Amino acid sequence: MPPSDWSSQWKDRLPFHPKWLLISLIVAGVAVGSYLFTGYNSGTETSVSRSVQSSRNSNTKTQLVSLPEIVNLVKADQVKSLVVQDNLITAIKADGSSVSAHKETNISTIETLKLLGTPDQLLADLPIVVEVSSSHNYSSSLWGLIALVALVGVIAYFTARNRRSNGSGTSRMPGNMGQSNARLITNDGKKDDENHLVKPQIRFPDVAGADQAKQELQEIVEFLKEPAKFTKLGARIPKGVLMSGPPGTGKTLLAKAVAGEAGVPFFTISGSEFVEMYVGVGAARVRDLFKRAREHSPCVVFVDEIDAVGRQRGASMGSGNDEREQTLNQILVEMDGFSSFTTVIVLASTNRPDILDAALLRPGRFDRKVILDRPDVHGREAILRVHTRGKPLARDIALADLARLTPGFVGADLENLVNEAAILAARRNLTVIGQPEFQDAMERIVAGPERQGKILSDYERKVIAFHEAGHALVMHNLEHSDPVHKVSIVSRGMALGYTMPLPENDRYLLSREAFEDQIVGLFGGRAAEEIIFKRITTGAANDLERATKLARAMVTRYGFSSQGLGLRCFGEEHGNQYLGKLSEVRDYSEAVAQAIDQEIRQILDHAYQRAKEILVDKERKLEELAQALLEFETIERPQFETLMT
Repeated sequence: MPPSDWSSQWKDRLPFHPKWLLISLIVAGVAVGSYLFTGYNSGTETSVSRSVQSSRNSNTKTQLVSLPEIVNLVKADQVKSLVVQDNLITAIKADGSSVSAHKETNISTIETLKLLGTPDQLLADLPIVVEVSSSHNYSSSLWGLIALVALVGVIAYFTARNRRSNGSGTSRMPGNMGQSNARLITNDGKKDDENHLVKPQIRFPDVAGADQAKQELQEIVEFLKEPAKFTKLGARIPKGVLMSGPPGTGKTLLAKAVAGEAGVPFFTISGSEFVEMYVGVGAARVRDLFKRAREHSPCVVFVDEIDAVGRQRGASMGSGNDEREQTLNQILVEMDGFSSFTTVIVLASTNRPDILDAALLRPGRFDRKVILDRPDVHGREAILRVHTRGKPLARDIALADLARLTPGFVGADLENLVNEAAILAARRNLTVIGQPEFQDAMERIVAGPERQGKILSDYERKVIAFHEAGHALVMHNLEHSDPVHKVSIVSRGMALGYTMPLPENDRYLLSREAFEDQIVGLFGGRAAEEIIFKRITTGAANDLERATKLARAMVTRYGFSSQGLGLRCFGEEHGNQYLGKLSEVRDYSEAVAQAIDQEIRQILDHAYQRAKEILVDKERKLEELAQALLEFETIERPQFETLMT
C-alpha cells in the first residue's frame, strides 16, 4: 500500500486530525519534564549524583542516635558531611564512621538543624548530600507520565469531536448528550442500524370518538401526501398543530394515526427528554432533532407533553429554569426558521395549554389548535366497537346501552373497561364476555374494587342501608335528578356504600333547578339518618363537601343568587383545568364575602329541609328499600323501580 493511501486511511479512521496526536505528545512531554524537574529539585538542600554518594562505606555499621546528638557533633566539628534520605539524616564522621537520626518529614534538614541551635556559619561550610530513592525516580515518574498522557489525550479527543460536530451543524457533547433521543418510526417496516422502531400501523379508523379532531388533521395528511396541491395555490400549511384535552382522550394515538395515514417517517419524543441538569443539552437536542427531521422530510415530529419545556418564560427562578428557557428558545427558533415549503409537520400534545408560552402559540409556530374533549354517547359507542374487536362478546351485549352507562368516560377509560371485563370473564372461566362482567368492571373503575373482607357490625350495616336508601329515594322523587341506576351497601374503595345515578343522555347545560336537585339528593343520606336514628354520623362527609362546592359554584360562577348579589362572577375566572386556567383570586370585599357565605348557607339549608320533607312523606318506602338492601345488599334499576311503585 502506498504511504499516501495508508496516511489517508488512518486519517479517516481517527476521530481527530493527526496533528492533535502530535500536539498531545508535546504537551505531555513538557508536563512530564516539568514534573520530574520539580521532583528532583523540590528541597533546599543540594542534590548530588550517585558518584558522590558512593563515597560512603556501605559496610560501615550506622548507629541510630537522636537529632540533638548529631547537632552536638556538628558544633564540635566532628562531622565531615551529612547525607539526607527521606526523613533520615546520616552524619559521616572524620574517621569514616556514621550515626543516623530521624527528622520531621515536612521540615527541611537546614530548618531542622537551625531549630536545634546549629550556627549558620557551620551549616554554610557543611556539605549536605540528598539521596533520592530509585523507586521515586522511576515508579512515580512512570505513573505521572501515564496519567498526564491519558488526561491530555482525553481532552484532545473530545475537543476534536466537538470541532468535527460543529462543522456539521450540531454541537455534540461528551457521551452524545447533545444528540436527540427521538425515536424514528420508519417506512420500511424494519428496524434500522440505530434500532429505530417500525412504521406506525395506526390509521384513522383505529381512532374513534374524535371525529372533529380527525377532520382537522385530515388536511395535514393531505398536505403530506400531495404538497403540490396546496403550494401551487400559494397556500401555507400550518407548521405546527397543538392537540390539547383531558388525559386519555387519544392525543398520542391521533398523532400516530396522522403519521400512519400519510405514510411518512414519524419522530416521537417527550418534552421532558429535552431537559437535563447540564445547561445547553436541551437546546443541542432540539437542534439535532430538527436536523434529523429535515433530512427525512417529509415527516412528522411529535412532541408529547410539550408543557415540560414550553412553560411561560420568567415564571420561576433557578438554574434549572435557565436550561428550560434555553431549550424553549431553541424550539422557537427552529419552528420559525422552517422554509414555508418544507414538508415537516410538528405535532404536540399537552394537558395544560394555559401554561404554555405565548410565543409558542402564535401563528407561524403552532398555527392550529385541536381540542379533544370527552366523547359523547355516540363517540363512546364507536370507541367500544374499536376496543372490542377480536373479543368474544355475549349475544345480549348492546354497546349502545353500555355507552349510555359510561358518561364522562374517555377513550383510555373505555379501553380499560373492556380489558377489565375480559379479565373478569377469564377469572370466572367463561368463554364470552357478558353484561355482568361489563357491569362489574364499570363499578370497579368508578367506585373501586369490592372489599369483601370488610366486617361491619349489624348497627353500622343498618345505618349504611338507610343512608343509601335515603339518597336513592330522594333522587327518585326529584324532577331534575338523574335516574337511579344502582344502589348498594357493598364496600368499594373507600366507600361503605354507594348510590349510582346515571343520566339518560349527555347534557351540556344545567339549570338552577338541576343544581338544587343535585344538592337535595346529596343530603338524602344525612336526612335519613336523622329521621330514623335521631342522630347523624360521619358517613355524609363527602356529601357535604360536594354539596358545598355546588352551592358555591351557583353563587360565584353562574349568577344563581337570589340575595341581590347581581349578575357577576366572584373571583378570577375559572376554567377547565385541561383547557384553561384553574385558579381563583379574590376580587371582592369582606361585605360581599359575607353575603356570599350567607347565600351558600341558605341554599344548603333549604335543600336539606326539602330532603327531610320528602323522606318524612315517604318513610314507609324508605323502610322497605332499606330492608331490601339489608337482604340483597345490591339493588339494580328494575328492582328499584318495582319497589318505588
